[in-house]
Amino acid sequence: MSSSLIRRACVAALLLTSTLAPVVAAAPQPGGPAPESKRAVQARLLGEKIVPHKLDFQGTTVGGLSGIDRDHCTGAYVFISDDRSFLQPARFYTAELDVDAGGVHSVDFTATRPLLQPDGTVYPSPALNDGKAIDPEEIRVDPLTCRYWWGQEGDRPAVAGPLVIQPSIEISAPDGSHRGSLRLPENYTITPDSGPRRNQAVEALTFGARGSVVTSAIEGPLVQDGPVPDTTHGALVRVTRQTRAGRVLGQFAYPIEKIFAESDPTSPWGPDTGVPSLLAFPDDPNRYLVLERTWVAGSGYKVRLYDATTRGATDVRTVDSLAGRSVVPMRKRLVADFHTLGLSTVDNTEGMTWGPVLPSGERTLILVSDDNFASDAVTQIVALALR
Repeated sequence: MSSSLIRRACVAALLLTSTLAPVVAAAPQPGGPAPESKRAVQARLLGEKIVPHKLDFQGTTVGGLSGIDRDHCTGAYVFISDDRSFLQPARFYTAELDVDAGGVHSVDFTATRPLLQPDGTVYPSPALNDGKAIDPEEIRVDPLTCRYWWGQEGDRPAVAGPLVIQPSIEISAPDGSHRGSLRLPENYTITPDSGPRRNQAVEALTFGARGSVVTSAIEGPLVQDGPVPDTTHGALVRVTRQTRAGRVLGQFAYPIEKIFAESDPTSPWGPDTGVPSLLAFPDDPNRYLVLERTWVAGSGYKVRLYDATTRGATDVRTVDSLAGRSVVPMRKRLVADFHTLGLSTVDNTEGMTWGPVLPSGERTLILVSDDNFASDAVTQIVALALR
């Protein structure tokens, strides 16, 4: 769930497959113009479908859909809800999507199951657990076992105090039962002076290299890596490639853009930006689609999709702090600014997955927006054609 969940809720209450160019040696400033590939995929809109707000499905409230993946074992799509067990226990959904060259024709939910703890119980509501709650954000179907790997951001206290929950990547069976966890890099650990910021931890996860490589991204810069983006400067976030057993293969700095507009001065909320999802290219384990999503009070959302690579980037796994360090970041190139696609609205898009290949040879990309269960937001399923 983006850190705008509380912001949006409060406001509502108050208002009632190509080759990349050679690497460039010089490193840009965080958020400045990054060296780009000379070629990138291109995107066009196929269509969209809006899911009814707070749709009741099998006794649960459909919403907060922040991750999506296609299950190659069944052909269905899997969505994870970032409900932190406030409304109902933390859960996922399966659905059939009718998507083709003519657009998104239907979204039919078929099942929902709670995500279970190792002891077989559901994750408790924070109201019943001293305020502690997991924060599910991303879900991927293991291409080797068809189990569900899902990332959750944990919980850093808003004020100084004891740590609450560490971010993690959990593994569940399709029935929701717990099957294990991925050991994360040490610098993903929340400590008083380092690690992910609140609501800016593990929100992006993908399989690559035919399932042998797991790549995750921190949504925003680690505390020790410098300040969050503003309207003048961007920032660097860490992207980590690991084996399925957790061994780190490499860690790289991805440059996120600066904030696109000044916040409404009457709003109590600052901007929220980061990387909510990334997706490995099937034929290149070093290449990713990266989603950047920004919210600014008074200006709404800006969502952009980039074609990026770790090839040639500095391996920063042993670099304690990126602040003031000269590193070669991941190169990226803009694929799509969602405001130019012709969508009915641009909302809090947080999840994406590969869809079917079209007769034209184009690959579909399916995306979902997280409505934060807010009445002024939407659950939007978008289909793009990439070439």
